[in-house]
Amino acid sequence: MKLTVLGATGGIGQEIVRQALDAGHQVTAVVRDPARLTVTGAGLEVFRADLTDPRALRPAVAARDAVLSGLGARSRRDAGVAARLTRTVLDAMEAEQVRRLLVVSASPVGPAAEGDAFADRAMRRLISSVLKDVYADLREMEDELAASATDWTAVRPPRLQNKPLTGSYRTVVGGTPRKGRFIARADVAHAMLAMIDDPATVKQGVGVAY
Repeated sequence: MKLTVLGATGGIGQEIVRQALDAGHQVTAVVRDPARLTVTGAGLEVFRADLTDPRALRPAVAARDAVLSGLGARSRRDAGVAARLTRTVLDAMEAEQVRRLLVVSASPVGPAAEGDAFADRAMRRLISSVLKDVYADLREMEDELAASATDWTAVRPPRLQNKPLTGSYRTVVGGTPRKGRFIARADVAHAMLAMIDDPATVKQGVGVAY
């Protein structure tokens, strides 16, 4: 497949690029600073673009089978970036009539898992309170997706870890895995790539966790 990866220098973005190349896909990695992209491969095109301008982004998404985005706030200071940049991506994709889009959201944006213990519910409330601006941004991003013409999927991981790929995790379409507290960035990337061709995930939030 021909894939475009946004946020390609981030933790999840670089994993998407690496795994997609290993699987034989052609990958366009959209970056602001090419020097920060450490992944290389014969099927890789590095595209430098201003993500605030949909016209600049259009060549990077044109004629692609799917766009995968690792864009998002790295801290509370960045709250607002996910919704703002996703609007640009949607404008570019709709102009080029590219439909499949997968983005990274977060577990607290989705519904609470059925049967979670009190400690898990309490931790969820605490995290949601501390990072309320970040999650408000992600909810706004998901609202933008729902109002768009794209075939979107919002992947909602819990706490992210820098650990090796396992390929073994749980997913819940429209929900949240019970006691799902952690997942490696590499496995989030793996899940996103696996969902590209999964019609059950289209126009859905998908919880993913160990």
